[in-house]
Amino acid sequence: METGSSSTCNATFNGTTIGILLLQLVSHKSRKEKGATILEVKHRDHCYGARDRDWNKLLQRRLILDELRVQSLQGRIKNKASAKAQDVSDASGVGLGMLNFIVTVEIGGRKMTVIIDTGSDLTWVQCQPCRSCYDQKEPLFNPSASPSYRVVSCNSSECQSLAFATRNTGTCGENPLTCNYVVSYGDGSYTNGDLAHDHLNLGKSPVEKSVFGCGRNNKGLFGGASGLLGLGRSTISLVSQTSAIFGWFFSYCLPSTETGASGSLVLGGNSSCWWSDTERFKLWKIAMLIDSATIITRLPPAIYKVLKAEFQKQFSSFPTAPAFSILDTCFNLSAYQEVDVPTLKLHFEGNA
Repeated sequence: METGSSSTCNATFNGTTIGILLLQLVSHKSRKEKGATILEVKHRDHCYGARDRDWNKLLQRRLILDELRVQSLQGRIKNKASAKAQDVSDASGVGLGMLNFIVTVEIGGRKMTVIIDTGSDLTWVQCQPCRSCYDQKEPLFNPSASPSYRVVSCNSSECQSLAFATRNTGTCGENPLTCNYVVSYGDGSYTNGDLAHDHLNLGKSPVEKSVFGCGRNNKGLFGGASGLLGLGRSTISLVSQTSAIFGWFFSYCLPSTETGASGSLVLGGNSSCWWSDTERFKLWKIAMLIDSATIITRLPPAIYKVLKAEFQKQFSSFPTAPAFSILDTCFNLSAYQEVDVPTLKLHFEGNA
């Protein structure tokens, strides 16, 4: 349940997301503070004219997309049960229509609004000339207008890293010196174009020769954003590229969707929300995947069944309501001004 200016806060260390917490967040613009670079995060619905939407239908759509994303993640984790955790990337199978939060960065001197995603590695934006591009609010990035823009060659280590980062090998295009990339997503969305270098500004922090994708052929539900900011774990991700500046560490506080409040993407510094990478519940110890594009927290079926039964027992004096989308335990509290809701406590490893 979201109230006031509540936000969701996650911390990531060495590319691994390691915690979640609900907190109160004061909105600030992008800035530097205590050794960290802080970028303002907005929900894309509030940035692209979604204030007048039917919120009931919008919530239903979010929950449906949320379930599809989780099913895709679970399927890929099952198929890669023997692989390392970092192999679970958004680069194969999860649709971008489920990503919700945006930040503004500067590439080649141009401000671009991009979707943030902890499950993707390659940062990319739509570029001129574009053979096929979806509609976006800002002008397309024009490489010819940036004196610092350079394409990445086919025989470079960056081009070779695409195989792991995107599950597609980098190829040589019409110009043999240019590395071409392809990223395909499960909902039919995709981007392909040239792998390139350019100067990147993250708030007040410059990143020289940052590797990104210059998308010439793109399709998908990107909500009018200019591209995507990849915060995954491969060598080509923003986290890896800025490790010398931010020390492999970032955290984020996601804003409430109903209030239109701002959140924060914190790069480097000492985050107030740092936890160990294994979570445990009071009665069970389990490992959980934290995903920036997933809204609803899921538990293993056996654990959820027990918790649901106990919740229904403690809430038995209140009238029930029909299920809403994937939410199967609902109550009609319209006749009550105040209700004491049972509390579920999460304990994080390391006494955090």
